[in-house]
Amino acid sequence: MRTGSPGHLKTFDYLGPRRYSLTFCTFNRTELFVTAERVDLVSGQIVRAADEEGGQIVVYTFMPDHAHVLIQMKRDTSDCLRFISRAKQYSGYHYKQKFGHRLWQRYGYERVFRDDEDSFVVARYILNNPIRKGLVTSPEDYPFSGSQKFTVKQILEGVQMMT
Repeated sequence: MRTGSPGHLKTFDYLGPRRYSLTFCTFNRTELFVTAERVDLVSGQIVRAADEEGGQIVVYTFMPDHAHVLIQMKRDTSDCLRFISRAKQYSGYHYKQKFGHRLWQRYGYERVFRDDEDSFVVARYILNNPIRKGLVTSPEDYPFSGSQKFTVKQILEGVQMMT
């Protein structure tokens, strides 16, 4: 289990149309994301928060003890810190109501994309997490990955065309 607070960038405002790679870990790194019922509940609340904040989930993967989210914020008023707060609050509340225990660790990890960085490279990395952990042999076989914008196949083909 990782400890401490990675914190947010002190001199960065997290506002506007930017892209972020986020990782949220489950409380005590407990393997909670092992059924569609749990993943669907949490992903639905994360999408809700993204919609409210003017964001779109480019890709997500729910590993057993953490979730990866690549989000594109689209509006000048989009606030990624507010998205993170809402996503964890909404999903954590509904998860606890349904399953009776805490969902998230307090802190997560984030990476802000530079304007010239290619989202598809990071998206492919996220989709390949289950392969690296030995859960599946193909990203298309993993049931807890997806996107609001693309199919898994489209993301993988996009990366292959750009590399």
